[in-house]
Amino acid sequence: MTESSSNKLLNGDACHRTSNGRKSSKNGFVKNHCLFQQPQKYRRPREKNQNVTHNSNLYKKPFLESFEETPLLVAVLTYMGYGILTIFGYLRDFLRHWNIEKCNVAREREEQRDFVPLYQDFENFYTRNLYMRIRDNWNRPICSVPGAKMDLVERVSHDYNWTFEHTGKVVKNVINMGSYNYLGFAENTGACADAAIESTQKYGVGVGSTRCEIGNLDIHVELESLVARFLGVESSMAFGMGFATNSMNIPALTGKGCLILSDELNHASLVLGARLSGSTIRVFKHNNMQSLEKLLRDAIVHGQPRTHRPWKKILIVVEGIYSMEGSLVRLPEVIALKKRYKAYLYLDEAHSIGAMGPNGKGVVDYFGLDPKDVDIMMGTFTKSFGAAGGYIGGKKELIDYLRRHSHSALYATSISPPVAQQIITSMKIIMGEDGTTLGADRLRQLSENTTYFRRKLRDMGFIIYGNDDSPVVPMMLYMPAKIGAFGREMLKRNIGTVVVGFPATPIIESRARFCISAAHTREMLHTALEAISPPNSLSLPHVTFSHLIVFFFFGPSLSSEPVSLHPLRHLSSTTDSRGITRTKVFHRSTLF
Repeated sequence: MTESSSNKLLNGDACHRTSNGRKSSKNGFVKNHCLFQQPQKYRRPREKNQNVTHNSNLYKKPFLESFEETPLLVAVLTYMGYGILTIFGYLRDFLRHWNIEKCNVAREREEQRDFVPLYQDFENFYTRNLYMRIRDNWNRPICSVPGAKMDLVERVSHDYNWTFEHTGKVVKNVINMGSYNYLGFAENTGACADAAIESTQKYGVGVGSTRCEIGNLDIHVELESLVARFLGVESSMAFGMGFATNSMNIPALTGKGCLILSDELNHASLVLGARLSGSTIRVFKHNNMQSLEKLLRDAIVHGQPRTHRPWKKILIVVEGIYSMEGSLVRLPEVIALKKRYKAYLYLDEAHSIGAMGPNGKGVVDYFGLDPKDVDIMMGTFTKSFGAAGGYIGGKKELIDYLRRHSHSALYATSISPPVAQQIITSMKIIMGEDGTTLGADRLRQLSENTTYFRRKLRDMGFIIYGNDDSPVVPMMLYMPAKIGAFGREMLKRNIGTVVVGFPATPIIESRARFCISAAHTREMLHTALEAISPPNSLSLPHVTFSHLIVFFFFGPSLSSEPVSLHPLRHLSSTTDSRGITRTKVFHRSTLF
């Protein structure tokens, strides 16, 4: 998704390095002690995107997000680290070429050397020389329900993560801080599990046909009717795969001669769907309304390239919660722009449906907006509902059109009946139609857990991203070696986490991502915070240059010393004569 030089953004930069008229200091840091209703609370310096509402009249409550810009020294050292890893990668490739080191990568046979290479690209270089060093942090086999706690199959590698062997042991009661189990419906007991078992006995597991043939069961009709009522729209349509809900339905809605305006941090399924549609794609800066409005104005004034004819459609594509940043879409402003410029709005609520709003109905409910103002409401059942699949909601004309033109509707097998029943039961619990307050209790518990966990991490001095109400909590690690070190050290403490680095994030913004659940007890969160806390990690030595050489030249298992978990930041608090506590921030400048 690229844009021509004539369409590059000239204004609307969301990186506000100063605020309230303050000037930045020599190192670019800005101290801002002003918050909504909390004038004495410390706010982290150098906010690269502090989204204070520009149109406050559109919001019913304060909307504040902050994304601390990577300190310059940390950014330079991170780039140096990746540079060193790349140099050692080329050195290891040289050793493999001359058979000095065993080569485990897929490569062409000798008789295929004259053909176009299939494997010699940079992505493969990155995989075999960088990703392989920390591959043990991903794809860990789970042998239990992925609820608040889970059991992991223990595995070891004797060839530096190229292959794994199961030891036959099980790591019990690992606190699960990585699954999208926001409301705790990923469980094998309770009302949802009982209903799914009963549905399996009645319908079986598989349907064996598409909806338009003989795979349309009454349970599917009930599901779609319930989803429409839950969302507050005229009609809805359910699909068996969340990713395909985006990638296969966007091409059915737009095509050649249409313009898609996409947030730069949109999910890969949205990106793929936009590309498959054949529409012209232009990207606006994340959550930046000035950037979006400029693209809308240019689209209306200039029309299509070369011909300057008006666009057939202009579709704005955004997400409710951005799963890697933990930020919320500025939906009231997006809707205002959509109405002003007569565009259409496609809202992906994969992470926000069920997890946001007083009634669990997503960001539309969170902001107190009218669902009819969103033209296409998309979401998934894989997270808050503990099931699988996705949905599209909107006007009846829209859904009838998709039933005839969507590839997911025409060629994909119907949702499995027990999965559909899981969605129905969990959704009725959220709506309170089961006759209990379990749904409301889970929504309240999720909100309390999110507030508690975010506040504690911030008080400990960690750099976290996103909205204060978002259950997705990214904690910045920055350095590449800390990606693997953090994941391993947390597992040693019986905490299961997700660590993310380049290319899933910008190269200087590697992070650990925590997903908070209503199933987490306060004791579980306290245990996780204790494992992460600086007092536990400061006793561990930092990775030095010698560790780097050992780690990436000989392999991770040869480096026996543990690594600091602390992400380059700690706090020092003092109290003045008026009793006001002021906090100073210090960044430690270590290589890794």
